[in-house]
Amino acid sequence: MRVLVVEDQIKMAELLKRGLQGEGYAVDLAHTASEALWLGTENPYDVVLLDIMLPGGSGIEVCRGLREAGRWAPVIMLTARDAVDDRVAGLDAGADDYLPKPFSFAELLARMRALLRRGQPQRPSLLNVGDLVLDPGTQQVTRAGAPIELTAKEYSLLEYFMRHPGQVLSRTRLIEHVWDIAYESDSNVVDVYVSYLRNKIDRPFGRESLETVRGAGYMLLDEAGGTVAHKG
Repeated sequence: MRVLVVEDQIKMAELLKRGLQGEGYAVDLAHTASEALWLGTENPYDVVLLDIMLPGGSGIEVCRGLREAGRWAPVIMLTARDAVDDRVAGLDAGADDYLPKPFSFAELLARMRALLRRGQPQRPSLLNVGDLVLDPGTQQVTRAGAPIELTAKEYSLLEYFMRHPGQVLSRTRLIEHVWDIAYESDSNVVDVYVSYLRNKIDRPFGRESLETVRGAGYMLLDEAGGTVAHKG
């Protein structure tokens, strides 16, 4: 098994390397964000141990870069004990687990074994509706190959539409799945965000794929006449 250890503190990196080698792992070291990205994209690793704080960038940026490059080896983020925001950001960027510092080497090994038992993860399926493509792994959206920049809530709403193409979705259903119980079912928040989406995914491309169904809600049309396709 081959492990990439990304840690800018030389002493800690060497300790991890020696410990892992003693357990039979082959270990490569990276001390900067750019070095980690280069090694991670050029070599097949079974596990990546990735520190959050790195020279030249953050571990979160490295993790996101690896996922965008199609590298899906399990990533364990190494974070400060009180850095809750970092842990959340790391998981959102595609990390599989996190371990607060300081940690026991035995726990690190146990977490690595747990990830390895799961096997190499597959790239998340793309969602395609016509020429509209959403990648849940990288949270990137394109139409006819052109990138579309969305806010987090716009992305969540579009993802829900793309998982239910050709279905009429009521405002209440959309609020329940995309917002939360703090919103009243008669709120116009859905109408507002559908308008935002139309301005980004339809109007610039001369399309009308987000259709209003009077008295019922909204529906995402597949202009090609097909249904959603999942590609591995």
